[in-house]
Amino acid sequence: MAAQSLTAAFLVLVTTISSHLLTSTATHDPDDYLNAACNATRYPSLCVRSLAGFSRAAAPENPCLWARAAVVVTAVESERVGGYLAGLQRGGRMRGRRARAALADCVECLADAVSELRDALAELRQLQRTTFAWQMSNVETWVSAALTNQDTCLDGFAELQGKGAVVSVITSKVSNATYFTSNALALVNKLASTGGTS
Repeated sequence: MAAQSLTAAFLVLVTTISSHLLTSTATHDPDDYLNAACNATRYPSLCVRSLAGFSRAAAPENPCLWARAAVVVTAVESERVGGYLAGLQRGGRMRGRRARAALADCVECLADAVSELRDALAELRQLQRTTFAWQMSNVETWVSAALTNQDTCLDGFAELQGKGAVVSVITSKVSNATYFTSNALALVNKLASTGGTS
């Protein structure tokens, strides 16, 4: 059900972006806007790759669309990683008390991160000029909290590095999720800096 809700959010975003395209009079190459937006992120190559699907179907000069797209793809990625971790937990593949405890904490942290990203997306869908600053403060808080939860997951495995292939895969997948979230936060911050004037 959760995966379906994120898929639905993704489809709604694509539909919204497509409707903006029909009324957009921008003459610039949409990829230029994507590259410019992603230059504000810590991982610009990942940003461009993950958002490239939106570059031709948007009013690409609008930072709100990039922020929303980034939060959607980040939530989808975090949910995918969380599902992988939950599968490991159900399968009992972690050996040792500390490793099992770290995995249990990680599953909880990723679930919290997904919930926070959903809250952020819901807020981004209903931005109003009169409450923009307050709403964006909420969005920034939620995306930051999601990143903190992912980092907390990684901290739990820090002392287990070199303890097997499963630990390496976990840290790789969660680290990748943090890159998505870092980029989403940068694009959210960029939107917040507009003051709602875009």
